[in-house]
Amino acid sequence: MHAIDDNEYTRAWSGVGESFERPRAILAISAHWYVPETGVTVSTAPRTIHDFGGFPPELYAVRYPAPGDPALARRVAGLLAPLEVTLDESWGLDHGTWSVLKHVYPSADIPVVQLSLDRRRAATFHYEVGERLAPLREEGVLILGSGNLVHNLRAYAWGRQDAEPYDWALRFERTARELMLAGRFRELVEYEKLGRDALLASPTPDHYLPLLYVLAAARTGEPLAFPVEGVDGGSISMLSVRVG
Repeated sequence: MHAIDDNEYTRAWSGVGESFERPRAILAISAHWYVPETGVTVSTAPRTIHDFGGFPPELYAVRYPAPGDPALARRVAGLLAPLEVTLDESWGLDHGTWSVLKHVYPSADIPVVQLSLDRRRAATFHYEVGERLAPLREEGVLILGSGNLVHNLRAYAWGRQDAEPYDWALRFERTARELMLAGRFRELVEYEKLGRDALLASPTPDHYLPLLYVLAAARTGEPLAFPVEGVDGGSISMLSVRVG
């Protein structure tokens, strides 16, 4: 619902878009393209995917008509070679991508390419892919990871977005922030070793993994900031991490 709401999170996302130089293109890694392969969208006009159910009709009416960028898709595949990368024409922009970009870049005039998360692979693989994609930053490409540092829907207070955050959610978010600020990214790659709080925060890896792509593309000593903060429904961290 944040896609169509006006609230503290959506206003903060808008502020992010205004805070740095406009990119020439965006490479998005969304928790919602979690499949048994590495794929990249190659369509010139990616469709807006409404990959959810049970919400008001106005949410399904949203379109984010950003163009694609086949040349960027092939550049991604080249950077990841010899890893096999599927040039996918059937996927589009899922809500992990467009619900955020709708506020960050509301004009939808910046080309967007999505990269899938290969669910067969360990977290170390995803971090290493992120490292190989880092040169895109020098080419004017914004690397966007869309997920949640804490994402436990079983514990979510449905209908009560202002519910008090769980202690374990706050503790894990605090630990992750401290590790990020200290540049200890490898400990976040092996997040399961951080204990029970980490396992409650990310009972499945799909929403956690996009963060690793962002951290992997960071330069040594580069500043980090957290332009969006808060916990939604007690168990969904809205923390955003900006590198550079």
